[in-house]
Order: sequence, then C-alpha cells, then structure tokens
Amino acid sequence: MKLLQVRKGQFVFYENELHKVYSVKPMFKKSIHLYRLKDMKQVLTSANEITLYKPKHNDTFIFYGKRYTIDEKRRPNPGDYILITKPAPDFLDHYSLNSIEKVESVEDGNVVTTRDNGVKHHEYVVMVPGKTDASQEIAYYDKSLIPESQQLEDESITYLTDSDEDVVKPVVGDVYLDVERNTKAMVVAMTESEVIFGHGKQVHITDLFDEARYKIIFRTEEDL
Repeated sequence: MKLLQVRKGQFVFYENELHKVYSVKPMFKKSIHLYRLKDMKQVLTSANEITLYKPKHNDTFIFYGKRYTIDEKRRPNPGDYILITKPAPDFLDHYSLNSIEKVESVEDGNVVTTRDNGVKHHEYVVMVPGKTDASQEIAYYDKSLIPESQQLEDESITYLTDSDEDVVKPVVGDVYLDVERNTKAMVVAMTESEVIFGHGKQVHITDLFDEARYKIIFRTEEDL
C-alpha cells in the first residue's frame, strides 16, 4: 500500500526490508526519515519509495538483531517487550504509534514500562522472542530475494557493532539528556541491547537513537 500521508511510527518496507518512520519533514525533497528495524540504520527517502505495513498477530520480524513474533493473545510478564499498536497515552505518558517498550510491571493486563509509561491492555501486543511455525515473515517484503547467509547474519546481534559506521553506538561514560523529563544521566552499564543510567533507568539502545527522547551531551570515545 503506497502512502498518501506518512506519519511517525508507521511500519514501512523500503528496499525490501522493514523500517519504521522516525520523522517527517515536509519541506525537504527526501522528507521521510526511517530507521531499519533490524539494526537501526538511518535513511532519508520520499513517500513514493516506501510501502505501508500494519503489523498484526503472528507477524515475525527482527528488532536490533533479535527475532520476535507478535502475539496479541499473550499476557505480558516483566521483562517482555511490547509493541504499542493503538496508542492512547495519558497526559504524563510519552509513547506513540509502534513504540517498542520493555515491561516493568503488570496489573490486570495493564503495564508500566521501564520508561515509566502506563500502557493499557488494549493498546499493545506482546513481542515474543523467536518465531513459530504459524508466523508470517515481515522482516523482508520478499524473503526470496535475501540470501540465506544474510538472513542468518541479520539475526545475530553480534554483527551490529560494525554493521554501520553511521550509527554511533553508546558506551559506558556517555552522558545523555532525557528530553521528555529534562534530566541528564550517564551510562554506567550495558547489556548487549540495553543501557543502564546512573539513576537506575534502563532503556533499549534503540531509544537513544530517537532525538525526540534523548540527546547526546558528552561522548566518551570522542575524547579518548
């Protein structure tokens, strides 16, 4: 489905791979800013070069080097990732269409995420690690065009460190501004896909690529 009106958060196919719209800048010729879901590589393009996709139950895709399958029937547990497909945030919450967030706690199906967002049960679906026999591939528009070797590499988070020189990965010691809460915090620890700030907040590395959420203030490696 070609897009007449592009909005932030939409899932789209660009050059045969699944992307997410990060921002729209109508004044520019290439007005659509995308992130590739498998590794967060950035790209600028135009509406006529992308195809809209609305995620649904049993769809499977790669998010930052790991395979997940959407399960709209599963109840989440702390530590699970959710995809917010029907956002209706309250005044103090900060999330939008197709935000991916980690569950901190659950009560009657409603969740509080590690970003302190309260998300109601009808707003999200659960992202289950791996895939099932009934799942539908959406990491690629046409999987037959992707060599098997690339498919295997795409699902290996270890390759992300060197996969794209344009994506600067965070390291311990970096300082970020949390734009939504106007607070500064240093990265004090990391897992393969998440960072932990000095005040205890834990977020997915991909959150740091969203300049509406975080802005880099001090980058350790630039001063080595």
